[in-house]
Amino acid sequence: MRNRLKVLRAERDWTQADLADAVDVSRQTINAIEKGKFDPSLPLAFKFARLFNLPIEEMFFDEDDR
Repeated sequence: MRNRLKVLRAERDWTQADLADAVDVSRQTINAIEKGKFDPSLPLAFKFARLFNLPIEEMFFDEDDR
């Protein structure tokens, strides 16, 4: 699964640590999600959606969808 987290985070001038604090996970978790090494749980995906005020589908997508 691919995602736009790095872009969304950069648009706000947030570090990985800032984003991690906002959704209550480690910076390493954010790094792994951004690099596509780890897919977030559904509850975590909803946290990202609320934080960025976007539908989950606009942040996370299948490799074939883009």
